[in-house]
Amino acid sequence: MLCYLSCCNSIMVKSGCFMIYEQPHYKGQQFLVRKGEYPDFKSWVGTNDCVCSCREIPMTQGSSHEVKLFERMEYGGQMMALVDDCPNIMDVFQTNHIFSCKVIGGNWLFFEQSNYKGRMYLIRPGEYTRFTEWGGLSARVGSIKRIMDY
Repeated sequence: MLCYLSCCNSIMVKSGCFMIYEQPHYKGQQFLVRKGEYPDFKSWVGTNDCVCSCREIPMTQGSSHEVKLFERMEYGGQMMALVDDCPNIMDVFQTNHIFSCKVIGGNWLFFEQSNYKGRMYLIRPGEYTRFTEWGGLSARVGSIKRIMDY
């Protein structure tokens, strides 16, 4: 999506699942929008009406969800594998700092706070040697959720 708008006051998603971004080139605050109507920026939990880039989240049919989390950059330190949602990383991993990860299957959302709150980040299949590669401002990850409903 090229940004021709100075603001975005509503969104209608006919089908699929999209991540919208406040800045061009898939940067800045991210918001997940699924099929439905969003009459104003507050309905997609936005903090303002700025939408400058958008990315479709492709369905990953046939593949199971799996992500490997590492406590250090470049896959160092303790590793933990997840195949399900995790509402509180600290309870399971004894840290809430994830410095790198490998997404084996599925699309995931990382949240800065536990219970799927705070700033979110789309994590697609691939390898991320450091948190900045997924757009993180810090390595803090409080909870992780699979994107299942398209």
